[in-house]
Amino acid sequence: MEPHIVKGNHPVMEKIFQICDRVAPTDSTVLIQGESGTGKELVARYIHARSRRANNPFIAVNCGAIPADLLESEMFGHEKGAFTGAVAARMGLFQYANGGTIFLDEIGEMPPALQVKLLRVLQEREIRPVGADRTVRVDVRVIAATNRDLSADVKSGRFREDLFYRLQVIPITIPPLRERRSDIPLFVQYFLDKHNSQRPGQPVRISDEAMVHLWEYDWPGNVRELENLIERLVILSEDGVIRVENLPPNIRTFISDKKIPRPTLTDEGIDLNRAVEEFEYRLIDEALRRTKGNKQAAARLLGLKRTTLVAKLRRKANSSDQGCVL
Repeated sequence: MEPHIVKGNHPVMEKIFQICDRVAPTDSTVLIQGESGTGKELVARYIHARSRRANNPFIAVNCGAIPADLLESEMFGHEKGAFTGAVAARMGLFQYANGGTIFLDEIGEMPPALQVKLLRVLQEREIRPVGADRTVRVDVRVIAATNRDLSADVKSGRFREDLFYRLQVIPITIPPLRERRSDIPLFVQYFLDKHNSQRPGQPVRISDEAMVHLWEYDWPGNVRELENLIERLVILSEDGVIRVENLPPNIRTFISDKKIPRPTLTDEGIDLNRAVEEFEYRLIDEALRRTKGNKQAAARLLGLKRTTLVAKLRRKANSSDQGCVL
């Protein structure tokens, strides 16, 4: 079953899902990068659901949550007596995922010794259970994800360079929510509908002023943080309206403009083109905020055609794109 996923209408996200649709029918390995809470596993499940493997297992493994000395056994299985406590042979997650997809989350936390063995699996399509003297063929599509900068880890020697390049056959980078603020109203309404449907009584709505605060907040926890907040506000709402005073203090006191210094002419000079461009994009963000993401209305406020506004948004998305290209 294909997961329900809110794609958003930001140009960067549109481009990402176009890539997902193109790569899904293949068996190419995918590396999804992005901050915690951006929805990396949802994207992996979307790719799996649109692949020829959709009716077979999707197995998710958090490489950072399993102790290093157990991770190999969990992934590749073990033979009886392979180590203390191995009272019987056991299949690994790669075997359970046979015919389907294995999602290796937080791949950057994988120990170096296991990185070598994973590289062999990707190259040879076979695994060796712990304590076994034979290999086992597996037909598994690998999708990996990380919130780390793996290219920096490669330079520091923390992550194998050959494995890095083998994983990122198709690189996808999901931008943080603060870089696609026009999607915030869409997510807010989706999560309101979702959590309203799970409780009796009057549906909870959000005031325009509270929505402005959510727009301006930087969301370090990204979409996950936003959903958790909306769930809490819906549950604790007393009169069916989320107002500014109901928001947590860190959001009420947050002002985006304080985090973005205004350009000034110094003795060293200024990059005028860049300053003008940044000012333009701030006005576009303001127009989208006031119109709750409605591009037609925002273009009207700015005295632009909608097509011109969309072209500017795409240009901005392309200039900040990091890895979501083929």
